[in-house]
Amino acid sequence: MPFRNLQQFIDKLEASGELVRIKEFVNPDLEISEVVDRISKSESSSNSSSGPNKALLFENTGTPFPLLINSMGSYKRICIALGVNNLDDIAKDIGDLFKKLSGPKEGIMDKLQMLPMLAEISSWMPKTSSAKGECQQIVLQDPDITKFPVMKCWPEDGGRFITLPIIHTKDPNTGIRNVGMYRMQVFGPKLTGMHWHKHKVSAGHFNAYKKLGIKMPVAVALGGDPVYTYAATAPLPPNVDEYMLAGFLRKKKVELVKCLTQDIQVPSDADIIIEGYVDPADELIWEGPFGDHTGYYSLADWYPKFHITCITHKKNAVYPSTIVGIPPEEDAWIGKATERIFLAPIKMTLLPEILDMELPIEGVFHNLTIVKIKKEYPGHAQKVMNAMWGAGQMMFNKILIVVSEDINTHSYTQVAQALTANVDPASDIYFSQGPMDVLDHSCSKFAFGGKMCIDATEKLPEEVFNSKSNVQDPTTSKVPTFKLSNSFSEISSLNTSLLEKGISAVFISVQKSRPNHIRELNSRLFALPEFNTVKFIIYVETNVDANDTADVIWRFANNIDPRRDSYIIPASKNSSGEAVSCSHIGFDGTRKTKEFDNFDRPWPNIICSDEATIKRIDEIWDKLGLGPKLPSPSLKYRKQLYKGGAVAS
Repeated sequence: MPFRNLQQFIDKLEASGELVRIKEFVNPDLEISEVVDRISKSESSSNSSSGPNKALLFENTGTPFPLLINSMGSYKRICIALGVNNLDDIAKDIGDLFKKLSGPKEGIMDKLQMLPMLAEISSWMPKTSSAKGECQQIVLQDPDITKFPVMKCWPEDGGRFITLPIIHTKDPNTGIRNVGMYRMQVFGPKLTGMHWHKHKVSAGHFNAYKKLGIKMPVAVALGGDPVYTYAATAPLPPNVDEYMLAGFLRKKKVELVKCLTQDIQVPSDADIIIEGYVDPADELIWEGPFGDHTGYYSLADWYPKFHITCITHKKNAVYPSTIVGIPPEEDAWIGKATERIFLAPIKMTLLPEILDMELPIEGVFHNLTIVKIKKEYPGHAQKVMNAMWGAGQMMFNKILIVVSEDINTHSYTQVAQALTANVDPASDIYFSQGPMDVLDHSCSKFAFGGKMCIDATEKLPEEVFNSKSNVQDPTTSKVPTFKLSNSFSEISSLNTSLLEKGISAVFISVQKSRPNHIRELNSRLFALPEFNTVKFIIYVETNVDANDTADVIWRFANNIDPRRDSYIIPASKNSSGEAVSCSHIGFDGTRKTKEFDNFDRPWPNIICSDEATIKRIDEIWDKLGLGPKLPSPSLKYRKQLYKGGAVAS
């Protein structure tokens, strides 16, 4: 059942025990983020109404508008937003639709049976109304975006940012609409930045307007049915209308109305509409930094200006917002929806051998993907690798792990055990390079870097190159910490606990102090008898606790360029040329610098609240109605901050 508007969604969340109204004044400048960060990290998931992870409605923002945040920040709430009990139900509906549309139509009756389905599909198509929209009940004659509770999310942010904008553009040559989501930094009452990345459809539209030498009309919607917000984030092909996806999800067409000052259509039931234009002849504006979904700041750069010509809103409008940062935050659950929903199209149109897929939260979407396949021939995993890296936004994937059909991709223990059992690091890890997300700070070159596929499927005879790839059960290899501490003073913490679970991996925190330090340390460690059967070592910085697995994976996945930062040690051989040990690999997940790594790009800092904000929220917590006080996650992460601001010094 579709939501008529955002208020109906709020009512549903409240009736489900999934929303808390906060009447105490909480400043949109840093303070709301600190409250939300504590709530978001209080649970990794929420399928019930128990626990502190709730949607929050801040009713006292210092403006006439309440602010809704974390509204989709759990599995239960993202399901409520999309109108399902289980996200896999949507994938099943898509799969069933594909099968019916693509199945053989041999007789007239088969074709006639398609008519009701075609009528249903047509009912999902967006429709433009000539009437005035609910979103246009109030027209601000002198538009001023600063009258809304636009948040400054993190201390080193360049300013206040609109974080849930549904941005409408259209191709000037074809008229085809695109609906996307890109942050918008507020520079003044009538001016924001427009942060669209070079790979995005809207950036392509901008380039087309630039060639024509004409202004680009843009409209931004906030609120309305939450399906609109989700559809704006969905990785659709360029010529597929996001509002057709929204219509499919809500099983009702989206009603659009024409903007008052721009030739753009927007949802009639949105809460707020910001109309304006981007002039390609303008000088660009210095936009950012911004605490981003990677858990690091994305650094300032030049982006187009967006000039506001009109703002309209419904009566009693609610301003929707979100924060991103060190995972998990609300965006993790929006990403989970994409993972489950788009599994069916990938299987139906690209890779039918794919059985399941997982995007771990610590991998922040593009860094890490786990895929389960029905393996049928030698090299099947590599075929999947090549197809996925050439498909849409999967081109940004950095680390791809492929497992066999008996592995539960959502059990990280099973996946890690498959890596141990089935991977010879010298022959089953494949490196490539290509386009990367512009937020990837580890690439030596902007938006271009290394990729890695780990083939953790069960090997067929043709794929086995080292018969000794598993010389010994890794659980029999216990690395004595005291020996390392005496011999390797640069090691500050070491985690060998995974060996006890049959996982041949060790995590090590290192104080890096010279060029090639990690490469040399890796060679020294794998020369020790204690490491004879250890296949994988992940190195992180000394201020990261090697015993915190989630933090190790998050930092490693962000900080590694796999092609540059992976060090393979081949299997040892006896005098007859036979392998007597497994091969090994070390991954350098530490910060890269000019001094030690000849790394020329600036390195961003991680995202934390400042001490004053943490103290302020501690002081007012009992007035917020959120239950027992939750400690600030930033208390842990402030210990990992680099010197400097958004850019590490």
